[in-house]
Amino acid sequence: MESENNATIKRTVEYSKVETVHLMHPEDLNAAGRLYGGTLMSWIDDVAVLVAKRHTGMDVVTGSVDNLKFLRGAGIDDVIVIKGKTTHVGNCSMEIKVETYVEHLDGKKELVNRAFLTLIGLDENGKPAKIPELILETDEDREDWEKANARREIRKTQRAEGFHFYG
Repeated sequence: MESENNATIKRTVEYSKVETVHLMHPEDLNAAGRLYGGTLMSWIDDVAVLVAKRHTGMDVVTGSVDNLKFLRGAGIDDVIVIKGKTTHVGNCSMEIKVETYVEHLDGKKELVNRAFLTLIGLDENGKPAKIPELILETDEDREDWEKANARREIRKTQRAEGFHFYG
């Protein structure tokens, strides 16, 4: 837990970025020889949680996952790179963008998946808590924030229609 009051803490996007790398193994594959979607979803959630914990300095819980689209498969011996970063922060929740790539031997990366997750900061009693503000330093940070605002409005509409998440 942070020693400062989270209402006064501000963090940059760069501060909490996470990148993980996985080498595909036979146990990661389905019967078609491709990466199990559930395995990738687990890895994506892990990255989002790590980003959120870095940003908030507290425990977090995944509230929702949206726009989880598989653009291509991955197979045996592929190197999977998963990158996560904070795109938006509210009072108790934050949006994390996670992108998954296959990295080729020449270093080029091919996008496999992009997902947006909402995570909620938790206090020591497991209740939603105020999280640090996000400092937007680059044009990309500001563009991500604006796009996240649009997705946030969609989630608000979904909640009004009866789709609720934690918090």
